Amino acid sequence: MFSSRLLLLRSTASLASRSLCTDGVTGRGRAPDMIEVRNRLRDIVGASTNWSDHKQAMAERVSLSSMLAKSQQELPARSMKDSYLEVHLPLGSEPQLREKYLTFHNTVRFGRILEDLDSLGVLISYSHTYNPVLKRSPLSIVTALVDKIDMRQHVVYPDCDIKFTGHVTWVGRTSIEATMHMLQYRDGVYAPVLDATFVMVARDPENKRAAFVNPLKPDGAEEETIYQQGEANKSRRVELSTASLLKVAPAHEEREIVHSLFLNTLDTKTVSFRSRVLPPNSVWMEDAKLKGLEICHPQERNIFNRIFGGFLMRKAYELGWANACSFGGCRPNLVAVDDILFQRPVEIGSLLLLSSQVCYTQENYIQVRVHSEVFDPLTRQHNTTNVFHFTFKSDRDVPNITPRTYGESMLYLDGKRHFNQTVEK
Repeated sequence: MFSSRLLLLRSTASLASRSLCTDGVTGRGRAPDMIEVRNRLRDIVGASTNWSDHKQAMAERVSLSSMLAKSQQELPARSMKDSYLEVHLPLGSEPQLREKYLTFHNTVRFGRILEDLDSLGVLISYSHTYNPVLKRSPLSIVTALVDKIDMRQHVVYPDCDIKFTGHVTWVGRTSIEATMHMLQYRDGVYAPVLDATFVMVARDPENKRAAFVNPLKPDGAEEETIYQQGEANKSRRVELSTASLLKVAPAHEEREIVHSLFLNTLDTKTVSFRSRVLPPNSVWMEDAKLKGLEICHPQERNIFNRIFGGFLMRKAYELGWANACSFGGCRPNLVAVDDILFQRPVEIGSLLLLSSQVCYTQENYIQVRVHSEVFDPLTRQHNTTNVFHFTFKSDRDVPNITPRTYGESMLYLDGKRHFNQTVEK
């Protein structure tokens, strides 16, 4: 991650004039803002800002299928510099923009930052696959996973300009890893705020099957190191998926933890497995939930006529933050986001059910898991769409979270795993 930052900052001078590219969307020598990022994405896929026109535009994309590469070998290799982008968020120099990002406590809404990172990650991926011969891209590039977001500072000021930088750092056959950094201008310099790694997948124009993307060719030893980190990230994701508690039993030391938690809740006055007592300074896991519901309106759609992934992340984060705030008794700071998996798209008109759960605590840290699902009121079916993991830090020590059932114990162990990954970075 550190070497990636060096590459981005070193490349800024030579690539800043390129900005969103050389097609005249933005003025030369001026970094674009988020409005231009989203306008550029609409241009790339031929989307419309009008709801009725947008549906027709998406139907017309079917004809672009013939432009898809039949193998990755047909596509020219790209370098990391080809996808480099720098985007400004002028909160300091444009006060009229500030209100959209402002919280009641005069800080920046991190949910809005998640939306911006999602849009930027998609545009970075389109920059990597850019074909000057084609007026519109036949690829439908969507977010598959937020691998990790690490906070480098907890305070984001609402009256100081923000700069996002990023580029592609690893490529598979149909997937792309984009690494992004957020910096804020204060005291005369841009200071790092966060590092983020997103994984995108390319689909056909109808978003039904995978599509090939341009290979990535590292240029020099530094880029090779960054690329190898991307390979390591992929291996780590595969390993974590294989060891998921939804697939395999807990490790021996984890089973010991579960049994210890169980013993600590037994009532010493009785000899019964059923009689349970909450230990001091503890909260039953079932009492540390917070739920919400969203009706998914067309206003929140993405360029492919489905609900914008950034919107889902914002709503999940805000619910998770509220739960951590309620649990800890004070306003928590975000430490990290990791392993946000987009399992299926959310259609417009869906009823989106969000459920946040404090699943692990340690000293003043709170690990929150948010589960989202769509509910069809006609068929009464529930389908999981996303799972989110957030690590928060409170100003004071928080109660211990205590599971009562085996399922809650698995949530506890899963939360502990995510927390350990965060603190070990």
